[in-house]
Amino acid sequence: MTPEELSAAISACLADAVRAGEISVDVPTDVRVERPKNREHGDWATNIALQLGKRAGMPPRALAELLAVRLEALAGVASVDIAGPGFLNITLDAAAAGALAKAIVEAGPGYGTNGTLAGHVINMEFVSANPTGPLHIGHTRWAALGDSIARVLKASGADVTREYYINDAGNQMNVFANSVLSRLHGRDVPEGGYPGQYIADLGHEVLTAHPDVRELTDEAALPIVREAAYAAQMKDIKATLAAFGVTFDVYFSEREGLHESGAIESAVKRLREQGHVFDADGAVWLRTTDFGDDKDRVLIRANGEPTYFAADAAYYLTKKDRGFGEKVYLLGADHHGYVNRLKAIAACAGDDPETNIEILIGQLVSVNGAKLSKRAGNIIELKDLIEWLGKDAVRYSLARFPADSPLTLDPELLKKNSNENPVFYVQYAHARSRGAARNAEAAGVHRTVDGADAFDAALLDHPTENELLAHLAAYPSIVGKAAEFREPHRVARHLETIASAYHSWYDNCRIAPQGDDEVTDLNRTRLWLNDATSQVLANGLSLLGVSAPERM
Repeated sequence: MTPEELSAAISACLADAVRAGEISVDVPTDVRVERPKNREHGDWATNIALQLGKRAGMPPRALAELLAVRLEALAGVASVDIAGPGFLNITLDAAAAGALAKAIVEAGPGYGTNGTLAGHVINMEFVSANPTGPLHIGHTRWAALGDSIARVLKASGADVTREYYINDAGNQMNVFANSVLSRLHGRDVPEGGYPGQYIADLGHEVLTAHPDVRELTDEAALPIVREAAYAAQMKDIKATLAAFGVTFDVYFSEREGLHESGAIESAVKRLREQGHVFDADGAVWLRTTDFGDDKDRVLIRANGEPTYFAADAAYYLTKKDRGFGEKVYLLGADHHGYVNRLKAIAACAGDDPETNIEILIGQLVSVNGAKLSKRAGNIIELKDLIEWLGKDAVRYSLARFPADSPLTLDPELLKKNSNENPVFYVQYAHARSRGAARNAEAAGVHRTVDGADAFDAALLDHPTENELLAHLAAYPSIVGKAAEFREPHRVARHLETIASAYHSWYDNCRIAPQGDDEVTDLNRTRLWLNDATSQVLANGLSLLGVSAPERM
């Protein structure tokens, strides 16, 4: 019996009591059940009687007593105890708890997926690094977290589109092109230009694509260099993201999608029609102070040039027009000032800033002992981190902490093959379970006999089995909460709990028989539990973009 099934059972008991005239109360469709802090208090606990007692017109403990009678009559429930003013502590019998092992194996990669966010159509924009240089440590946290958030959202039923906004318009692209062109001719980059060996490397790529570019005047060469270097840099960015296990569904070009398409002009017109645009001092403004911003924002300067804010407004409207009911922005620690202005854009566009837009701010991450990139000179490149520490170590480490907490990674710890290293600890649990399965196979232990499943849930009655099953049962709700709160670290921390419970079980319960002992249904049933654990660990690691190795 999973927590979700138990929740439904409690709701059904409440409904039965209402139909019997014992209570009069609106029955919630979702009753929260959770693990007691003290396992001696049972497998699961709920405070539903405390929540509904007043509405039902009776003391919470009396309502708990009424519910306890019905719950104890359910198949699979061994006992129900009432604690304090009305807490219900529920203990399942071994068969009801153990049946989960078979259900997990049969569900496979689908175990843990849920429909809590079904119907939500979400656009997630993250990373969005400028195409004027390589990805660096400043982008690393959002690359890992953004992708993992998208994965848990999808696992919870949401329709998610990962989007990368390419800031390929404006003067920065001319500065970038001038820097590459200067290095092509062996000149120093202009003052304020982009330094680093990567600029010279891009120059070589430009020269390969356009062998005669150095024979042109700077004026004629500049647009050619700009486009070729931009394409080469975006190729490098995409390759680095792929090496990090991050893919995007949409790469949205600011230049093409907003400036050349006329989307900015259209956005100003639409916002004016809604009554939020006004003219002052020769410029065009958006009255964002009506919606909580600290000052009104200029859309079009007096010289006729659109501002970055105009592009932000137009970009938001493109997301709205593309059918995204929810727009999630993942921004760095230096972007707190964007929160109110982006929410004001949503309000001006006719959306609800509390439901249609969400801005997540992440704190900085650093790595002890990391060296500046030899190519870029003044940054720590993401590709160097991957090569140094490995994709799995970096991604897992970034995913196991809340985004709003400053973080310093310890390379010495991440390179240790010991239980001190969280990613090794979880991956080793998976590898150990697969090794156990191989050993069981060699000893003649199979999950089936003569084509029929060999599984007796009631045999899983060892205390460590009860503990492990309870943590496996909680996994789907953990995924749901991770999606609801955009906190994939909940998954990482729960995987560590599962790994700990698995190692304890492995040390206490044999899967393969000893010596010449006969293979029994206990061996076969434990193999189901072993494989169920493998599946949950693999499913959870996948949500974090981390591999589940078969051997270590």
